[in-house]
Amino acid sequence: MSLRGTRDTKDNYQLFRLTGLMDAFSEGTFRKVVGKYIEKGPKHIILDLSQIDFVDSSGLGALVQLVKKAQSSGGTLQIVSNPRVTQTVKLVRLEKFLSLQPSVDDAIENVKNA
Repeated sequence: MSLRGTRDTKDNYQLFRLTGLMDAFSEGTFRKVVGKYIEKGPKHIILDLSQIDFVDSSGLGALVQLVKKAQSSGGTLQIVSNPRVTQTVKLVRLEKFLSLQPSVDDAIENVKNA
């Protein structure tokens, strides 16, 4: 599998730390797994993509769908980025919609204020 990760649950958020490639091969499973956890709760999601090597249009599409799903469940989805991911996201002008954060600590702080 091209994408691997771990999930940590706290009081009001879930933290997913992912490594590898977010592409057409991993997108379907990624979207289904994270989508299922959005439904289960907690409702706020933090995706740590700081160790991701590559994101293609399929990966971006999955991120957009998951943000919408989290919002419709009354939660938020924030993405901790790295320069490669940020560059790809900025190319399609989704940096504000995808709520890019510089660190996990910044994302956690935003969840506390949500």
